[in-house]
Amino acid sequence: MATILVADDDSAIRTVVSQALARAGHEVRATGLAATLWRWIEDGQGDLVITDVVMPDENGLDMIPRIRKIRADLKVIAMSAQNTVLTAVKAAERGAFEYLPKPFDLDVLLLTVDRALVKPAQGDGSGYAAASEDEGLPLIGRSPAMQDVYRVIGRLVTTDLSVVVTGESGTGKELVARAIHDFSGRKHGPFIAINMAAIPKELIESELFGHERGAFTGATQRSEGRFEQADGGTLFLDEIGDMPLEAQTRLLRVLQEGEFTSVGGRTPIRVDVRIIAATHRDLAQAVRHRLFREDLFYRLNVVPLRLPPLRERSSDIPDLVRHFLTEAQASGLPAKTVDAVALERLKHHRWPGNVRELENLVRRLTALYSENNISIEIINAELADVVSDAPSQIAPDESLSEAVERHLRAYFVAHEDELPTAGLYDRVLREIERPLITLCLNATNGNQIKAADVLGLNRNTLRKKIRSLEIEVVRGAQ
Repeated sequence: MATILVADDDSAIRTVVSQALARAGHEVRATGLAATLWRWIEDGQGDLVITDVVMPDENGLDMIPRIRKIRADLKVIAMSAQNTVLTAVKAAERGAFEYLPKPFDLDVLLLTVDRALVKPAQGDGSGYAAASEDEGLPLIGRSPAMQDVYRVIGRLVTTDLSVVVTGESGTGKELVARAIHDFSGRKHGPFIAINMAAIPKELIESELFGHERGAFTGATQRSEGRFEQADGGTLFLDEIGDMPLEAQTRLLRVLQEGEFTSVGGRTPIRVDVRIIAATHRDLAQAVRHRLFREDLFYRLNVVPLRLPPLRERSSDIPDLVRHFLTEAQASGLPAKTVDAVALERLKHHRWPGNVRELENLVRRLTALYSENNISIEIINAELADVVSDAPSQIAPDESLSEAVERHLRAYFVAHEDELPTAGLYDRVLREIERPLITLCLNATNGNQIKAADVLGLNRNTLRKKIRSLEIEVVRGAQ
């Protein structure tokens, strides 16, 4: 039997928790004041502490470092109705054994108590600066689905474990990756994001690992890759499921050996980088279909973190709408409100484009409608014609030039405010040459003389290009 100290200024919660613990065979001492709890702890009483965060005389989280200084073996379970990512992160930073958002299931509490009473004490939780109260919260929502996300983030900020964030498009995967970085010990280092789906496979190695001067035509100077840029911080590999197998092999080698060489370089480069990957694909299924390396999957997927689609957290929609209305007003758009009936309608929409779709809708409402209060009629009209943020189908009459422009536009967008590495012209031409020559060789059953004639190239030139592009020629293949 253990003695458990319970502190909560809500007498009803104290009673319910105390009764549940007593039925489980524990001795309970309960109080509504942090000062009383502290006196018990100083006197050496109790085997475990369960405390609310908001107490009338002191913040429960602020007590945890003091508790750990005088009784390092005494574990603390923090509970709070302030169910934000900041609360979960602070609980982890201060050294709480577990954080339980209110309301919680009593069975969950009892299981947590059992774990706390047998698990060895963790480290002192030092070395990670506490987040400022004035910081804007990076994630919005207090639904049970988001509480699971917050708890995982809270545990991750005190580690350097690799993470794979999964979720449908528009759920906020990059936002979660930034939150993990910003609340972690790497917060003062760079956060570098790269969208693997937007980069042609021939350019990926140069983007990730950089290149040396003269490594290829157009490389007039040395260029750092994303790994070097992220040194001391976090590298976010978005849409990792779209990474070509060849690039997966090189990435795996870097993760295994902890070093890499740039394109055209010989000297190994070591960097201190945390990897967070994200994808909307089912990586486990991709592994089964041999579209993703199994060994790389296990290297990256140390901590899986699933983001719920908006339809699984519909109770968060009012908070999200208010947040987006505030953001829109801050950017110069008119101040708006959404009435309660309209909010209920938004909560029952399926949201195929998830949070991104909701954000776009709110911005559209603030920009296009003169009404200060958005009514149910306006919402119904908008949702009747709403278009998902999912990528549109390629037009059947799209020209080659238009297709190339579409891909390159996505490539530049993926770089946001930065420019691609030098030598882009030759790298893009190489990317176009390979499928062009491969398809011509397939069409001519591998006959290089005929393929050279179709392409309008000298036969020796074609042979050189086949070697430089590492194209496999199979006679008689179609």
